[in-house]
Amino acid sequence: MTNLETMYMGIPLRNPIIAGASAWTSSVDSILRLEQAGVAAVVTKSLFEEQIQLERFKFDEDQEKYNCRHADMITVFPKLEYAGPQEHLVWVGKAKAAARIPVIASLNAVTPDTWIEYAQRLAGTGVDGLECNLFATPRDSRRTGADIEEEQVRLVAGLKSAVSIPVSVKLSPFYTNPGNVIRRMADAGADAVVIFNRLIEPDFDIVTGRSIAPFNLSFDTDYRLPLRHIGLVEGEIDADLCGSTGVFGGDEVIKMLLAGASAVQIASSLFRHGPARIAVMLKDLETWMAAKGCLTLGDFKGKLSRRGTSDPWAYSRAQYARLLLNPDEIIGNAPVL
Repeated sequence: MTNLETMYMGIPLRNPIIAGASAWTSSVDSILRLEQAGVAAVVTKSLFEEQIQLERFKFDEDQEKYNCRHADMITVFPKLEYAGPQEHLVWVGKAKAAARIPVIASLNAVTPDTWIEYAQRLAGTGVDGLECNLFATPRDSRRTGADIEEEQVRLVAGLKSAVSIPVSVKLSPFYTNPGNVIRRMADAGADAVVIFNRLIEPDFDIVTGRSIAPFNLSFDTDYRLPLRHIGLVEGEIDADLCGSTGVFGGDEVIKMLLAGASAVQIASSLFRHGPARIAVMLKDLETWMAAKGCLTLGDFKGKLSRRGTSDPWAYSRAQYARLLLNPDEIIGNAPVL
């Protein structure tokens, strides 16, 4: 009988499928639905810096609103705590208490103080781990990529010192050398690296003249980019790898594991197909493992990474030369691995 268990961030999982942060992981009820459907862990919907700062602004505004009228009253009441981000912390704690599978909190902050403060608050809810979503759009064109990367690496080191739970880092693909950044995140103490984040890109409505943020899901070929970078760094870092973006079926799960991932995250698949898709993915994985004679994920994990593959073309620029010299491959006649 096949054994689908894996370790991720030092956390034992019953299988390699994790529900990534999304609307599907934004309530206790939906998390329990995913658990029943067979997912191994969930990453809660992210808490964003903008939420925290907006709530603080509203609170300060409310507190100061009538100061000019009631100057003699503003010191009467004890210090109050606004319930905005606190509501997020409360429901995350409830989700952890209700679920039997690991619950990983997600945080996307900007300022160092906010990162540390809310990492500690999220850890205090009892979650099994913390995922740091490092995506940000630099608006100052004078800042160098090296400066931004170094700031993020220092942040990860600071978070690891601030909390005792495992910490993962979810990266965007927009680094000059993603492998170097992944290595440095691991060296800074990250227990896992999620490759890559699916970003919401801006757009314009030319009728209304307004900017919009369309809900853009992954496509079924998007897994190839994270697949490449997982395969490139597998075996070279002391951190688990998690494949994210474009994982819609069992085939993509298998490929990510072959490249060296310990787990995968799904989100778009849930929006397109619902939680029932999880059972299909797991069945496909079990069927493939049985056909290949694999009893555990370790029997094939990383077998097609750069370190494990015998194909000299797989992770090099020579792929382009191979396609040029063998044009039949372009139209779908490539040999099967």
